[in-house]
Amino acid sequence: MKRTNVWLSLSVVCLLFLLGMALLAIPAHAQTFAYVTNQSDGTVSAIDTATNTVVATIPVGVAPAGVAITPDGTRAYVAISTGGVSSGTVSVIDTATTTVVATIPVGVNPAGVAITPDGTRAYVTNASSDTVSVIDTATNTVVANITVGVIPVGVAITPDGTQAYVANFGSHFVSDGTVSVIDTATNTVVATIPVGANPFGVAITPDGTRAYVANSNYPNVGTDTVSVIDTSTNTVVATIPVEADPLAVAITPDGTRAYVVSEESGTVSVIDTSTNTVVATITVGVNPVGVAITPDGTRAYVTIYSSGTVSVIDTATNTVVATIPVGVNPWGVAITPGIGPPTNKDQCKNGGWETFTIPRKFQNQGDCVSFVNTGK
Repeated sequence: MKRTNVWLSLSVVCLLFLLGMALLAIPAHAQTFAYVTNQSDGTVSAIDTATNTVVATIPVGVAPAGVAITPDGTRAYVAISTGGVSSGTVSVIDTATTTVVATIPVGVNPAGVAITPDGTRAYVTNASSDTVSVIDTATNTVVANITVGVIPVGVAITPDGTQAYVANFGSHFVSDGTVSVIDTATNTVVATIPVGANPFGVAITPDGTRAYVANSNYPNVGTDTVSVIDTSTNTVVATIPVEADPLAVAITPDGTRAYVVSEESGTVSVIDTSTNTVVATITVGVNPVGVAITPDGTRAYVTIYSSGTVSVIDTATNTVVATIPVGVNPWGVAITPGIGPPTNKDQCKNGGWETFTIPRKFQNQGDCVSFVNTGK
């Protein structure tokens, strides 16, 4: 009996060893987190996209709206509208500790946030001030305020960081809205582009050649469309009919698809960017508002305002594959960049080890260097 147990134990040990060697041979994948603003309970939910579970709930302030994450994944900037009755703020979350580390006064009713590709500036739309506040992320202070159109909401920055596109929602009773184009070197408006009725969200293709603008058509003064802007000429080159009340847009990392959330219809329209036609319509839930796509392009995360959930879309099949409970009335969503393991010792210096979460959260620089040397 004892001999049998010994042989069994040795077999288990060998099996575990072989399994361990196999796991070491599997390439590490970057861990990402989706940050979701919950407008009615003043929190942000952090979702581990590997497990689709909420791993942290962060108090941030009254009525959080838009959210953006720095390119290195270390900070999340959240627009806090405070109900729109006074000057708003931006809460800065340290993603390593999931705590608010700074609160920055901006304009009235801040709505959207975008961060430059080099991570040095955050652009915040102030919907009730008709301005955009520019934050220096090194000091977390406002260094410029730019007057744009009426009720600016969505904002996106070109991949080269030279221009910011701002969707001006405008009056509820004006049939045509505009997009303001900001030169980020001078922080001045260099173009104003007529688009559709009440533009709300905007996204830019990875190659920087096109901006896609969701025209929300509220309250039914125009048509439900997406305007496509050629960024070299700042003119509209296509208008795409979508489902009712389009609010937010996100574009896949390869630039081939645009995902457009339509609040009234409870759907997401998938646009083929090569033809600018809708190739799929996905039912996601009642009152979807925000959308973000994972760095590998395999999933789209959609906030469902009425149900307090996030719907996860598999972009290969364009079907909902998960529903995640979050806070009350989720609004904005942003996903951390995919940061893989370090590939050389220099990446471990100056706190760089803090940004690497795969295969584990490094405890110190030596731990990071050990992984580079041994892969363990």
